[in-house]
Amino acid sequence: MLPLIILLVVIVLIVVFVIGIYNGLVQRRLRIDEAFAQIDVQLKRRHDLIPNLVNAVKGYMDFEQDVLTKVTEARANAIAAGAQGPAQQAEAENMLTGALRSLFAVVENYPQLKANENVLSLQEQLTTTENQISFARQHYNASVLDYNQSIQVFPNVLIAGPFGFTKREFFEAEPEAQEVPVVALR
Repeated sequence: MLPLIILLVVIVLIVVFVIGIYNGLVQRRLRIDEAFAQIDVQLKRRHDLIPNLVNAVKGYMDFEQDVLTKVTEARANAIAAGAQGPAQQAEAENMLTGALRSLFAVVENYPQLKANENVLSLQEQLTTTENQISFARQHYNASVLDYNQSIQVFPNVLIAGPFGFTKREFFEAEPEAQEVPVVALR
C-alpha cells in the first residue's frame, strides 16, 4: 500500500510540475501577443497621422510630388504588411521611416511649411509616435527573448515542443530606422 501511495504522490508532483511549466510558457506567449498589439496600436496611430501631414504640406510642395507619393505608397505597404508577420512588417515600417525622413528633409526647404502650426504639430506628433513605437518594439523584443529562452531551457524544452510552443521572431528595425526623425525648428 505504501509503494502505491508514493507512486501516486510522485505522479501528482510530476503532473503539477508539467502544468506549472506549461502555464508559464502560455503566460510568456501571451505577453508577446500583448506587446505586439502595443506596437500595432502605435503603428496605426502613425499611419493615421501620415495622411494629415501629407495633406498639410501638399499645397506648398508643388515640385515635390514624388516625395509625397513615396510616403503614401510606403504607408500603404506598411499597412498591408501588418498581417504578414513581424519581419515583413518591420521591413515595411523601415521603408516608411525612410520616406518620412525624406519628407522631413524636404519640408526644411520650405520656410512657409516650417512656420505652419499645423505642419509643426503633425511633425511633433509623429516624432512622439516614433518614440512610442521604439519603446513598444523594445518591450516586444524583450518579451520574445524571454519566451525564446524559456522554450529552449531544460526541462521546459521537454514540454514546449510537444505542446507546440515555437520560437518567435523579433521585430527588428534597420539601424537607420532606429533613429527617430528629427524635427528642426528654426
